[in-house]
Amino acid sequence: MKLYHFALSGHAHRARLLLSLLGVSHELVEVDMAAGGHKTPEFLKLNPFGQVPVLEDDGVVVADSNAILVYVAKKAGRTDWLPEDAQGAAAVQRWLSVAAGEIAYGPAAARLVTVFGAKFNPEEVIARAHLILGRLESHLAGREWLVGNAPTIADVAIYSYVARAPEGNVDISGYPKVNALLRRIEALPGFVGIPETAAGLNA
Repeated sequence: MKLYHFALSGHAHRARLLLSLLGVSHELVEVDMAAGGHKTPEFLKLNPFGQVPVLEDDGVVVADSNAILVYVAKKAGRTDWLPEDAQGAAAVQRWLSVAAGEIAYGPAAARLVTVFGAKFNPEEVIARAHLILGRLESHLAGREWLVGNAPTIADVAIYSYVARAPEGNVDISGYPKVNALLRRIEALPGFVGIPETAAGLNA
């Protein structure tokens, strides 16, 4: 497998993280976003949306980070990471939707402002970040993982941007259960982190 990624992208990181956690052999191909590597004709053949990550697996091309999580878990036969029963699969899908929605428009957007100069309204995206962090905190009451009693791709999907939320001026210190989840993910065998930047509260 080849994973086309950009190291500072939380979307790319979640794909890389799952590959590493599952011990799936892969080659990392760095896409130089600053130089427009994601807009070249070659890359656009892989993903017409011009976004990382993209997974290439023996002629199969999968774009979109959450789609890659599903593909990798299915290809590896890891029903522990992606349940096959209706209730478990639906519960995981719910959090994949949160990762693509509330996480993307909250902590991820806040980080885009400080790290990449995005033109979002900082107060608005920081408020969205705290709204979803509060919901995560409530959901984690009495549980260690987002779904069931073990880690799933749901936990992987939310990790990167929540862990780096302080870079977007989002203080996560008031969410002890969320922080405990981050530490549990970081303690998993095969964990690889996303590079930190000196931005926001980390400056």
